[in-house]
Amino acid sequence: MHFAFTPDQETFRTELRAFLEDHQTDGNHDEDHPNSALERALAENGWLTMAWPKEYGGGGATHMEQLIFKEELARVGGTADVLGTNLVGPTIMVHGTDEQKREHLPYIAGATRRWCQGFSEPGAGSDLASLQTRAVRDGDDFVVNGQKIWTSSAHLADWILLLTRTDPDAPKHRGITMFLVDMKTPGVTVRPLTQITGHRGFNEVFFDDVRVPARNMVSELNRGWYAATTTLDFERSGIERNLTARKDWERIYDRVRTPGGRAEVVDRSGAWRHNLAELYIEIEAGQWIARRIAFMQSQGIIPNYEAAMSKAFNSEIGQRVAQFGINLFGLAGQVGEGRYAALQGNTVFRYLDSRRLTVGQGTSEINRNVIATRGLGLPRG
Repeated sequence: MHFAFTPDQETFRTELRAFLEDHQTDGNHDEDHPNSALERALAENGWLTMAWPKEYGGGGATHMEQLIFKEELARVGGTADVLGTNLVGPTIMVHGTDEQKREHLPYIAGATRRWCQGFSEPGAGSDLASLQTRAVRDGDDFVVNGQKIWTSSAHLADWILLLTRTDPDAPKHRGITMFLVDMKTPGVTVRPLTQITGHRGFNEVFFDDVRVPARNMVSELNRGWYAATTTLDFERSGIERNLTARKDWERIYDRVRTPGGRAEVVDRSGAWRHNLAELYIEIEAGQWIARRIAFMQSQGIIPNYEAAMSKAFNSEIGQRVAQFGINLFGLAGQVGEGRYAALQGNTVFRYLDSRRLTVGQGTSEINRNVIATRGLGLPRG
C-alpha cells in the first residue's frame, strides 16, 4: 500500500482542526451527556453528513476525508451522533421509501433527531439472527413485543432502528423485518444499565404491544436481515478505538514527563519506560491498520477480514494501554477521585471502561473467526 494524504486533504484537516478547537469546550462529553451544540455546529457547516451523497444533502466526501473527520473529532474528545449519520441515514438511503427519506433524513442531517439501534437481545448477541422480538401484522400496523439490550443511548434517543421476527417458521435469517419506531410510542420502556464506570450509555428497551405503522417497515417483509447487514457494513475502520488508546497514552506520557509524575510511578526499575515505548509502537501500527480500511474503500476495494483485524487489534490495544496506566501508578491508579487519584481518576475510569471495547460491534472472538475463515481460508469448525 502506497499511502499519503494529499495537499487538499491536509488543508481540510487544518480547517477542521481549527473549527473543532473553537467549538469543543472540554473534551469530557460522554454517552450520558452528548455534545449537541457541537453536533449542530457541524451540521450547519455540512460536516455532520459530509459522507452522505449530494442528492441527500451531503457533501459527497471521500473515504479519506471521512477518515480525517473521525481522527480530528476523536483528537479533541468530540462526540457526534454517528449512529444516525453513519448507520441509520445510509440504511434509509439504500432501503427506505421516498416517504421515509423525506421524513427522517433532514432531521438527521440537522442534528435534531437522535437514534438508537435495537438489534441485540439477551439471547441474541453475536448470533444476532437468533433474535426473538416479535412483530405481528394487525391491519395497518404491526404489534411488537419483546426486549432489546445493550442499546446505546436509548435513554436519549427519539427513534430506534428495530429488528423484529415476523415469520417464526422461516429460517432464522429469512424471517426478520426492520422497522423505524418512534421511542415515544406507548408501550416502549427504556431502562438504563448503569455500568461499572457509573455511566449509563447502554440500556434495556422493552416493547409491550407497541403498535408500529406498516409504512415504517424498512425494505421488504422478512427481508430485514439483509437491510441489517447494510447497517453493519457501515461500522468499519475502528479508527475511533485507536485514537482513544492514543489519547490515553498521551495522557500518561504527559504526566510521567514531569518530575512529580515520575515520582508517582511505583516501578523503580525503569522497565515501565520500555513498556510505554512498546505501546506507542502498537498504537502507531493500529492507526495504519485502520487507515488502510479507508484507503481500500477509496480504491473501490471492500474490506472484509481487514476490517475485522482493525477492530480486534485496536480494541485490544485500548485495553492494554488502560491496564498499563492503572498498574503504573500502583494504588493511586485505582483511586477514582480525591487528592491521591492518579490523573484525576482517569486511569481507573479508563481501565473499567475499556472492558467493553472487545465486546461492542463484534467480539474479538467473532472477529478472529472472520480473520481465520475469510482472511486465512481456514475451514469452519
